[in-house]
Amino acid sequence: MLYVKLFYMQQIFKAVKYLQEGKRPLGVEIRILNNMITRFFELTPSHSEVERLTGTNGWIIRYIARNSGRDVFQRDLETEFGITRSTASRVVELMVQKGLIMREPVEYDARLKKLVLTDKAKELSFEMRRDGDRVEFMLTDGMSQEEIDNIYTTLYQMQDRISALISNQITENSERK
Repeated sequence: MLYVKLFYMQQIFKAVKYLQEGKRPLGVEIRILNNMITRFFELTPSHSEVERLTGTNGWIIRYIARNSGRDVFQRDLETEFGITRSTASRVVELMVQKGLIMREPVEYDARLKKLVLTDKAKELSFEMRRDGDRVEFMLTDGMSQEEIDNIYTTLYQMQDRISALISNQITENSERK
Protein backbone atom coordinates (compact mmCIF):
# COMPACT_ATOMS: atom_id res chain seq x y z
CA MET A 1 0.00 0.00 0.00
CA LEU A 2 2.85 2.37 0.87
CA TYR A 3 4.53 1.48 -2.43
CA VAL A 4 1.37 2.42 -4.33
CA LYS A 5 1.11 5.78 -2.56
CA LEU A 6 4.79 6.53 -3.22
CA PHE A 7 4.33 5.53 -6.84
CA TYR A 8 1.35 7.92 -7.16
CA MET A 9 3.36 10.75 -5.61
CA GLN A 10 6.27 10.17 -8.01
CA GLN A 11 3.88 10.22 -10.97
CA ILE A 12 2.23 13.43 -9.76
CA PHE A 13 5.64 15.12 -9.46
CA LYS A 14 6.55 13.96 -12.98
CA ALA A 15 3.23 15.23 -14.35
CA VAL A 16 3.72 18.63 -12.68
CA LYS A 17 7.25 18.85 -14.14
CA TYR A 18 5.96 18.07 -17.65
CA LEU A 19 3.18 20.64 -17.30
CA GLN A 20 5.71 23.24 -16.19
CA GLU A 21 7.72 22.41 -19.32
CA GLY A 22 4.63 22.90 -21.47
CA LYS A 23 4.08 19.18 -22.06
CA ARG A 24 0.78 17.42 -21.53
CA PRO A 25 0.68 14.32 -19.31
CA LEU A 26 1.58 11.13 -21.15
CA GLY A 27 -1.89 9.65 -20.61
CA VAL A 28 -3.39 12.65 -22.40
CA GLU A 29 -0.95 12.24 -25.30
CA ILE A 30 -1.84 8.55 -25.59
CA ARG A 31 -5.54 9.40 -25.58
CA ILE A 32 -5.01 12.05 -28.29
CA LEU A 33 -3.14 9.54 -30.46
CA ASN A 34 -5.92 6.99 -29.94
CA ASN A 35 -8.53 9.59 -30.95
CA MET A 36 -6.52 10.49 -34.07
CA ILE A 37 -6.26 6.84 -35.12
CA THR A 38 -10.00 6.40 -34.55
CA ARG A 39 -10.71 9.54 -36.59
CA PHE A 40 -8.55 8.21 -39.45
CA PHE A 41 -10.52 4.97 -39.54
CA GLU A 42 -13.79 6.91 -39.54
CA LEU A 43 -12.62 8.83 -42.63
CA THR A 44 -11.49 5.82 -44.69
CA PRO A 45 -13.61 4.87 -47.72
CA SER A 46 -14.26 1.44 -46.26
CA HIS A 47 -15.74 2.98 -43.11
CA SER A 48 -19.25 3.02 -44.56
CA GLU A 49 -18.77 -0.62 -45.56
CA VAL A 50 -17.75 -1.41 -42.00
CA GLU A 51 -21.19 -0.10 -41.04
CA ARG A 52 -19.91 2.14 -38.33
CA LEU A 53 -18.74 -0.75 -36.21
CA THR A 54 -17.83 0.13 -32.70
CA GLY A 55 -14.09 0.03 -32.19
CA THR A 56 -14.46 -3.08 -30.08
CA ASN A 57 -16.34 -4.93 -32.84
CA GLY A 58 -13.60 -4.09 -35.31
CA TRP A 59 -10.84 -5.26 -32.98
CA ILE A 60 -12.69 -8.50 -32.26
CA ILE A 61 -13.21 -9.21 -35.96
CA ARG A 62 -9.52 -8.64 -36.60
CA TYR A 63 -8.55 -10.82 -33.63
CA ILE A 64 -10.72 -13.73 -34.76
CA ALA A 65 -9.45 -13.35 -38.35
CA ARG A 66 -5.79 -13.35 -37.21
CA ASN A 67 -6.45 -16.50 -35.18
CA SER A 68 -8.41 -18.34 -37.86
CA GLY A 69 -6.16 -21.39 -37.53
CA ARG A 70 -7.45 -22.16 -34.04
CA ASP A 71 -10.69 -22.10 -32.09
CA VAL A 72 -11.43 -18.72 -30.51
CA PHE A 73 -13.73 -18.51 -27.50
CA GLN A 74 -15.27 -15.66 -25.53
CA ARG A 75 -12.68 -16.15 -22.76
CA ASP A 76 -9.95 -15.45 -25.35
CA LEU A 77 -11.54 -12.06 -26.01
CA GLU A 78 -11.66 -11.34 -22.28
CA THR A 79 -7.94 -12.07 -22.00
CA GLU A 80 -6.86 -10.38 -25.22
CA PHE A 81 -8.74 -7.13 -24.63
CA GLY A 82 -8.71 -7.00 -20.84
CA ILE A 83 -12.49 -6.89 -20.60
CA THR A 84 -14.80 -8.47 -18.07
CA ARG A 85 -16.87 -11.57 -18.76
CA SER A 86 -20.12 -9.58 -18.75
CA THR A 87 -18.74 -7.02 -21.22
CA ALA A 88 -17.48 -9.75 -23.53
CA SER A 89 -20.82 -11.54 -23.33
CA ARG A 90 -22.76 -8.38 -24.27
CA VAL A 91 -20.41 -7.56 -27.15
CA VAL A 92 -20.50 -11.10 -28.53
CA GLU A 93 -24.31 -11.21 -28.33
CA LEU A 94 -24.62 -7.89 -30.19
CA MET A 95 -22.16 -9.07 -32.84
CA VAL A 96 -24.22 -12.24 -33.32
CA GLN A 97 -27.35 -10.10 -33.72
CA LYS A 98 -25.57 -7.91 -36.30
CA GLY A 99 -24.62 -11.00 -38.29
CA LEU A 100 -20.88 -10.53 -37.76
CA ILE A 101 -20.06 -13.69 -35.83
CA MET A 102 -21.63 -17.04 -35.07
CA ARG A 103 -21.28 -19.30 -32.05
CA GLU A 104 -20.55 -22.88 -33.09
CA PRO A 105 -20.18 -25.90 -30.81
CA VAL A 106 -16.85 -27.73 -30.74
CA GLU A 107 -16.63 -31.52 -30.89
CA TYR A 108 -14.30 -31.91 -27.92
CA ASP A 109 -16.38 -30.05 -25.28
CA ALA A 110 -20.17 -29.68 -25.41
CA ARG A 111 -19.99 -26.69 -23.03
CA LEU A 112 -17.85 -24.58 -25.35
CA LYS A 113 -18.89 -22.60 -28.40
CA LYS A 114 -16.22 -21.13 -30.64
CA LEU A 115 -16.63 -17.75 -32.28
CA VAL A 116 -16.59 -17.82 -36.08
CA LEU A 117 -16.71 -14.91 -38.50
CA THR A 118 -19.59 -14.72 -40.95
CA ASP A 119 -18.87 -14.03 -44.63
CA LYS A 120 -19.93 -10.45 -44.01
CA ALA A 121 -17.34 -10.09 -41.22
CA LYS A 122 -14.64 -11.75 -43.36
CA GLU A 123 -15.14 -9.08 -46.02
CA LEU A 124 -15.02 -6.35 -43.37
CA SER A 125 -11.88 -7.93 -41.93
CA PHE A 126 -10.09 -7.60 -45.26
CA GLU A 127 -11.00 -3.92 -45.48
CA MET A 128 -10.01 -3.22 -41.89
CA ARG A 129 -6.71 -5.06 -42.31
CA ARG A 130 -5.82 -2.95 -45.32
CA ASP A 131 -6.65 0.27 -43.42
CA GLY A 132 -4.86 -1.00 -40.28
CA ASP A 133 -1.72 -1.73 -42.28
CA ARG A 134 -1.80 1.86 -43.60
CA VAL A 135 -2.04 3.27 -40.06
CA GLU A 136 0.73 0.99 -38.81
CA PHE A 137 2.95 2.17 -41.66
CA MET A 138 2.16 5.84 -40.99
CA LEU A 139 2.85 5.46 -37.26
CA THR A 140 6.24 3.86 -37.77
CA ASP A 141 7.42 5.42 -41.04
CA GLY A 142 10.94 6.74 -40.63
CA MET A 143 11.53 4.92 -37.33
CA SER A 144 14.27 2.40 -36.83
CA GLN A 145 13.42 -1.10 -35.62
CA GLU A 146 15.12 -0.22 -32.32
CA GLU A 147 12.82 2.81 -31.86
CA ILE A 148 9.77 0.66 -32.60
CA ASP A 149 10.96 -2.02 -30.17
CA ASN A 150 11.50 0.66 -27.50
CA ILE A 151 7.93 1.90 -27.95
CA TYR A 152 6.60 -1.62 -27.49
CA THR A 153 8.77 -2.13 -24.40
CA THR A 154 7.52 1.13 -22.89
CA LEU A 155 3.88 0.38 -23.68
CA TYR A 156 4.16 -3.09 -22.12
CA GLN A 157 5.72 -1.58 -19.01
CA MET A 158 2.88 0.93 -18.76
CA GLN A 159 0.29 -1.82 -19.18
CA ASP A 160 1.95 -3.89 -16.44
CA ARG A 161 2.03 -0.92 -14.06
CA ILE A 162 -1.59 0.00 -14.67
CA SER A 163 -2.59 -3.65 -14.27
CA ALA A 164 -0.79 -3.80 -10.92
CA LEU A 165 -2.48 -0.58 -9.79
CA ILE A 166 -5.87 -1.94 -10.79
CA SER A 167 -5.23 -5.15 -8.84
CA ASN A 168 -4.13 -3.18 -5.79
CA GLN A 169 -7.19 -0.93 -6.04
CA ILE A 170 -9.52 -3.92 -6.31
CA THR A 171 -7.86 -5.44 -3.23
CA GLU A 172 -8.16 -2.18 -1.28
CA ASN A 173 -11.81 -1.79 -2.29
CA SER A 174 -12.67 -5.33 -1.23
CA GLU A 175 -10.89 -4.83 2.12
CA ARG A 176 -13.00 -1.71 2.80
CA LYS A 177 -16.26 -3.64 2.44
